[in-house]
Amino acid sequence: MSVDSQLKRGKDARTVAVEGLRGAILRGDMVPGQRLIEPELVEMLGVTRASVRAAIDDLVADGLAERIHNRGARVRKVSIPQAVEIMECRKALEALIAAKAAERAGPDDIARLRQLGGQLKTAVRDGEMAKYSALHDELHTLLAEISGQTTAAGLIGRLNAQIVRHQFQLAQRTDWPKVSLGEHLAIIDAVAAGDPAAADRAMHEHLSTVIVALESVKPG
Repeated sequence: MSVDSQLKRGKDARTVAVEGLRGAILRGDMVPGQRLIEPELVEMLGVTRASVRAAIDDLVADGLAERIHNRGARVRKVSIPQAVEIMECRKALEALIAAKAAERAGPDDIARLRQLGGQLKTAVRDGEMAKYSALHDELHTLLAEISGQTTAAGLIGRLNAQIVRHQFQLAQRTDWPKVSLGEHLAIIDAVAAGDPAAADRAMHEHLSTVIVALESVKPG
């Protein structure tokens, strides 16, 4: 969708600039350490310099960009140790969501979770890594929805944005779906059983495995 179309749909220029920059960073069009040069971004995004400057401020607040003294702003570099630290924070929040989901899940929620579990198993069986990754994201989104923990979900979204490149590298490992499938099925079982303690424990175990795997990722 063009910038003009987005503006006509009621989005202000700052929002258009934020979404454009965030998308470029998350897609990898802008790489860690790349300078965010305002005149170039004005031309790329088709918005005012003030909107670009405000968008960069928003990305700095989200941890996607950083300002360097006397050198402007750049896409933030996140080291493996920093990514692990971020994932430790996410682990606590995801465990809260899993436990709350176990408390709140109704029959329809459980049916949706079981369906996703079956789709995850099929994706692993068929070697469909991209589909598995999409279903993984859908499962975590559904757990957040069931839990009602909108604040925790929002924080997780901001944390994930900061380490998306590391997560992408991890997702490319051909063995990763097989490693994580059983962990996700254990989370689904615990939530379906209405057991908050087991759901909390299963999520902790899953993300502890992710952290160990992250520590083995080569910086890219």
